[in-house]
Amino acid sequence: MREAASKIVSREALRRKLLEHKRRGECVVFANGCFDTLHVGHIRYLESARREGDILVVGVNDDSGVGNLKGPGRPILDENARALLVAALRCVDYVVLFSEANVQALLEELLPDVHAKGTDYTADTVPERATAARLGIRVAIVGDPKDHSTRSLFDSIRKVAHE
Repeated sequence: MREAASKIVSREALRRKLLEHKRRGECVVFANGCFDTLHVGHIRYLESARREGDILVVGVNDDSGVGNLKGPGRPILDENARALLVAALRCVDYVVLFSEANVQALLEELLPDVHAKGTDYTADTVPERATAARLGIRVAIVGDPKDHSTRSLFDSIRKVAHE
C-alpha cells in the first residue's frame, strides 16, 4: 500500500502520471471538494466516484479557495491536512491542490474521462459542464443525497459544547 503523502502530487507530475494511465487504457475519474473535515457524505461521494472508472483523482481546494467559498473561520483544517486525509482513503489514487474558484482549468489540463460531482448538483448546474462537454468529458452525478455537510457537523458540535 502506498503512503498517503505519496498520493499528493503537483499538477505537472499528475499530468505525466495520467498520460501513462491513459496509455494503458485506464479510465480516469476526477472529483473535487473542500473536504474541511471528512464526513460520511465525503466518503460516499468519493467511493461512488471511484466506481465510475479505474483511477480516481481528487482536487482539493487550497486554503484561500476554501476561505473564499465558505467564509470567515474556514478552513478548519489547513490544505495539507485536508489533502492528506483524502489521500489516505483507499479509493483515492491521487490528490492535487488547486486555487481556482472552479475546476475548469484542471479539467483542461488533466483531461479525465469522467468529471464526478456530488448530488448537490444536477447535469444542468455543474459549473464546468460546458468545458466538460467541449473536451468530451462525461459528467457523472455520484454519491448519496446531500444531507451531510461540514457546516451541519460543526453546528452539532457547537450545540453539544453549549449544553
